[in-house]
Amino acid sequence: MKIMAIDYGDAHTGIAISDATMTLAGFSTVIDSRKAEVVAAEIVRLIGEHGVTELVLGYPKNMDGTLGPRAEKCAAFGEVLKEMTALPLTLWDERRSTVEAHNILFHNGKNAKQRKKTVDAVAASLMLEGFMTRKRLEANR
Repeated sequence: MKIMAIDYGDAHTGIAISDATMTLAGFSTVIDSRKAEVVAAEIVRLIGEHGVTELVLGYPKNMDGTLGPRAEKCAAFGEVLKEMTALPLTLWDERRSTVEAHNILFHNGKNAKQRKKTVDAVAASLMLEGFMTRKRLEANR
């Protein structure tokens, strides 16, 4: 079993896929496209290539917990993915994931141009790590 985390964006979508034990983010990439149908098709391809069995989609709530247009757009994209893949999909509160990703890359010596190329994949990896941690904690209850 593998989990795919998706940081869906207007121009760049970060993807992170767990290893088979669902303990580590084993693969990450960025899909560069503004077209939802192109992004969805690439996600479907990656699902088949990597044997993904579950999806986690970033759900960008506002800092006060309310839902804005960005969250609504992601929820609608999630419905498309559920139809196309028939996989279980969890909307994951991703507040601050991109900020944290920028901080990680900055503290590892990446300049702004280098950060721009990978920040979405790092944000997806952070979401994936958080989701897998929650699953482990819930399993141990």
